[in-house]
Amino acid sequence: MPLVRSLSVTSLNGLPQWEDEDLPVEDLLLFEVAWEVTNKVGGIYTVIQTKAKITIDEWGENYFLIGPYFEHNVKTQVEVCEPPNPAIKKAVDTLKGQGCQVFFGRWLIEGSPYVMLFDIGSAAWNLDRWKGEFWDACNIGIPFSDREANDALIFGSLTAWFFKELSSQFDDKPNLIAHFHEWQAGAGLILSRFRKLPVATVFTTHATLLGRYLCAASIDFYNKLDQFDIDKEAGEREIYHRYCMERASVHCAHVFTTVSQITAIEAEHMLKRKPDVVTPNGLNIKKFSAMHEFQNLHAMYKARIQEFVRGHFYGHLDFNLARTLFFFIAGRYEYSNKGADLFLEALSRLNFLLRVHRSDVTVVVFFIMPAKTNNFNVETLKGQAVRKQLWDTAQCVKEKFGKKLYDALLKGEIPDLNKILDRDDVTIMKRAIFSTQRQSLPPVTTHNMIDDSNDPILNTIRRIGLFNNRTDRVKVILHPEFLSSTSPLLPMDYEDFVRGCHLGVFPSYYEPWGYTPAECTVMGIPSVTTNLSGFGCFMQEHVADPAAYGIYIVDRRYRSPDESCNQLTQFLYGFCQQSRRQRIIQRNRTERLSDLLDWRYLGRYYMHARHLALSRTFPDKFEMEPNAPPKTEGFRYPRPSSVPPSPSVSQHSSPHHSEDEDEDERYDEDKEAERDRQNIKSPFSLGALPQGKKKQYGEYRN
Repeated sequence: MPLVRSLSVTSLNGLPQWEDEDLPVEDLLLFEVAWEVTNKVGGIYTVIQTKAKITIDEWGENYFLIGPYFEHNVKTQVEVCEPPNPAIKKAVDTLKGQGCQVFFGRWLIEGSPYVMLFDIGSAAWNLDRWKGEFWDACNIGIPFSDREANDALIFGSLTAWFFKELSSQFDDKPNLIAHFHEWQAGAGLILSRFRKLPVATVFTTHATLLGRYLCAASIDFYNKLDQFDIDKEAGEREIYHRYCMERASVHCAHVFTTVSQITAIEAEHMLKRKPDVVTPNGLNIKKFSAMHEFQNLHAMYKARIQEFVRGHFYGHLDFNLARTLFFFIAGRYEYSNKGADLFLEALSRLNFLLRVHRSDVTVVVFFIMPAKTNNFNVETLKGQAVRKQLWDTAQCVKEKFGKKLYDALLKGEIPDLNKILDRDDVTIMKRAIFSTQRQSLPPVTTHNMIDDSNDPILNTIRRIGLFNNRTDRVKVILHPEFLSSTSPLLPMDYEDFVRGCHLGVFPSYYEPWGYTPAECTVMGIPSVTTNLSGFGCFMQEHVADPAAYGIYIVDRRYRSPDESCNQLTQFLYGFCQQSRRQRIIQRNRTERLSDLLDWRYLGRYYMHARHLALSRTFPDKFEMEPNAPPKTEGFRYPRPSSVPPSPSVSQHSSPHHSEDEDEDERYDEDKEAERDRQNIKSPFSLGALPQGKKKQYGEYRN
């Protein structure tokens, strides 16, 4: 029976077709093994969770996820049930009979895939024996002090044991495919290959261990890739055994993949094997029925951020919120790797430019990077309390004012505005105004930091002097905690917060993929990334003019840090010069790039990796054409059909243009979207124009 896909990739707007021979999924079992199955630690959790739906659509009941058991995760995310497959049930029962706890159920995410979770603690008594077997397999010793590596070995040993019990029940079919993610799952792959189990294996590295450590040490990593003494560097950082586990997994796998071209280059030098396939990370894209709906969401959540800003800057709210832009950076607190150092330096230069040019634009920048804190900053909480008190006072006075005005109009009188407010009302308003006075500057951080004096972000803010002074056009807020709708300070989920901002800034030095700018893109929010991030390289390959689509790519590979900082500053300053209309046009274009990041498009690379693994493991049953590998490059969105929304090309009749002037310009959102879609399709000749529509002169010209 041929494989049935839930959605053809050609249904995505203008993306090129890709044909691969359908696999007989009814004769196959697919297992995906990762430490982050039901266990959120980092980006791999997002990869597996979002990809589950399209994998279920392709594989149905023959797709299973394997991960570690954590009680709190299972109670909230897993519906426990019996394995539907008799062979899997028998293998699970065998492990249970030997004293190992195994939990089977459905993961309550989109697609509801089956999950199998191994309890590491219940099998820990085997650790010494399994260490000996692992040494016999690959001559890698694991120190007793490294708890994470020991847990990874127990997890891998249980995984290999399960595959042995399962595969021993089959003669010819079904054939097994096991896809392992990262070094924590790699021990299972190594042991499976050592025991010569009939399992086709795929290994994906989302970031090399040593690469992350080296970049965190502020080393010129990418220009010295071929100069590192790998063993020496890993040994000095006391991760040599982990590095060996990762490298052995890479070389044992039938197919080795990584998430981006930049990480492929890194892996070739760090792990000494060139990846067979690049498997970019995607997202589940949910389109709105009305094109303007995400613009409405932006306006709604921007208003909520503005409410927070009103409270945070009480007493210093002498800037126009209608002319205020919200920028943000978010992610793990890796000061250099995530580019926070470059971003802060660029903000200092942006502040100077805005002040010198007497700009009426104010930029409020949020740093959403979790760090160790005691609790909320008292001054920050007081600001929100003052804002609420002022709101309640205004509502009370408004109600009394409205009643008196209503009574006067009923009598046919024009009320005397000097008498409509009595002395008590004026007194209440004066007291409210006095309550907004503050002797200190608005706080830079919303929480009390535990190690304030050694915090790299706060120390840089002290050095560049961005203390939220009245004269500063750039204001900084460090929120050292993940956002939550239950927070008493900024009650918003991360997704809602992103929708309310104007620009996400992620000038990372080390970012194998980069889910944060990808999430901005699918929400229609422009972002800044770099050519050292997987996402930035992917967009450079697929989009002819990324900046016109709201993807600003900073060159951190071929420029000095100072030149990169100047380039980032110019991007930020150019964005500040855009009119409201230009930002709306740009958000529409940014959102249209979301098709590129849809798993329905990017899932093809995982399909190819599995097919390649089967053809190498079972060459008598599965064949693959030599020219089959799909490439991540080769398809490019052309420039938009209309003029890019940049200030340099929008000339105004007066030196100081107004927002009203921009609003008068005609802009047909649907028409531009349709022209862009036709423009995207035209270079590939994927289909004729709909009948009844003739191509207008210059329609595809830029």
